[in-house]
Amino acid sequence: MTTIGCPHFSSSESYTSGRIIARQTSDLDTLREFLDTGVEELISGVLFMVFTAVALIALDPPSMLPVVISFVPLFFFSWWFSNSSKRAFRATRVFSARLIVQFVETMTGIRAVKAFRREKHNEETYGEHVDNYRFANQKVISIFGIFDPGLKLIANVVMATVLLLGALRVLNGGMEVGVLLAAVLYVRRIYDPVNDLAMFYNSMQSAGSALEKISGVLEEEPSVGEPATPTALTHPRGSLDLDGVTFGYVDGRPVLPALDLHIPAGQTVALVGTTGAGKSTLAKLIARFYDPDSGAVRLDGVDLRELSNNDLRACVVMVTQEAYLFSGSVTENLSLGKPDATPEQIEAAARAVGAHDFIMSLPEGYDTDVNKRGGRLSSGQRQLLSFARAFLADPTVLILDEATASLDIPSERLVQRGLQTLLADRTAIIIAHRLSTVSIADRVIVMEHGRIIEDGTPADLIAGTGTFATLHQAWRDSLA
Repeated sequence: MTTIGCPHFSSSESYTSGRIIARQTSDLDTLREFLDTGVEELISGVLFMVFTAVALIALDPPSMLPVVISFVPLFFFSWWFSNSSKRAFRATRVFSARLIVQFVETMTGIRAVKAFRREKHNEETYGEHVDNYRFANQKVISIFGIFDPGLKLIANVVMATVLLLGALRVLNGGMEVGVLLAAVLYVRRIYDPVNDLAMFYNSMQSAGSALEKISGVLEEEPSVGEPATPTALTHPRGSLDLDGVTFGYVDGRPVLPALDLHIPAGQTVALVGTTGAGKSTLAKLIARFYDPDSGAVRLDGVDLRELSNNDLRACVVMVTQEAYLFSGSVTENLSLGKPDATPEQIEAAARAVGAHDFIMSLPEGYDTDVNKRGGRLSSGQRQLLSFARAFLADPTVLILDEATASLDIPSERLVQRGLQTLLADRTAIIIAHRLSTVSIADRVIVMEHGRIIEDGTPADLIAGTGTFATLHQAWRDSLA
């Protein structure tokens, strides 16, 4: 994948793709449904009740007294319904999101699921989420199963009371039969909108729960923001400096305890070390996926926190071993870092890294759809396209994070030829375990526990007795 330094990257890491999809589908649909119909039901119901009540008072004020008294139990009944339904609807949103997350992650990682024979386990896990979601909805239904009949019971009791009292008044000559009949009908009509209002409350509770989830995404603050008055880079050269940089993903557990590093413009630097040494973390700080806890990362003397998004994206490009391609044509994927690139520029970039020949062998050449995640292409071909994409973006600083780790030897040799062109005349940082990739570097930095333990040219370090010399000898022995 070719990644342009993006100051909003780390703020989205707490949300999985499934959670984001749940917010954009079921939660937004619930909110839309409420706005489309709920408000209309509320207004029409309230107006209907008010006008009916006014008409009843004008007709026979004593008949309104039982209605007023009924509002006391109705208030407490509604209060119970409000609290119970709020908890129930919140549970349905939670279980719905978990269900979507499980489905999306299973389908996204279907190859791993099949490789490790996890179909049965995932099926059972998905079934548990379905059951939880069903039980949560049953809880909502049961609450409404109590509330709706309860409302009708209160309405019927009030109607019976009005009818009984009115009948006594008719027998005593204090009320005409026609007025009693009209009063009873008015009382009945007063309670007709109550059910609609209950349904409105249903929609409101569900929409409120959905809005909580959506608000969590909208209110998420980027951990690395753009400065209010950014400093412009008019002629970037690519000189990098890390001054007293400390960083940790978790408070109290630094990955980089204190790091000072200078990389001159145009130099190709290889970062070597064991897993967890801090190499990828260092690369992410240079790409400004994160900001250091203390110290500063500078490009041409300017703190990355002072650069605008556009300058940062134009100057820093990162290529990872995933070589992520989007559904669409080869041309669309290559122009990701430079949307206004001409067909001639795209072809020149492909030729520069040795990708043109295999692209032309595809069914439709540069217009060939690479399918989801580039499934139509081999690992080496996808990596060559990611290099061509980076070459077309023409960054000042290029970061290769294990860019050849997933390739076989023939594919790696194919990619190596592309690297020679890609790294020319730019500052480059190569993170690699394969020392064949490291050999093209001007300088090798060996890291351990977030610290630099060796720094020199490949030839000098190989001639020594340090960690890199040991690694190089082990690599040579493996080829023998």
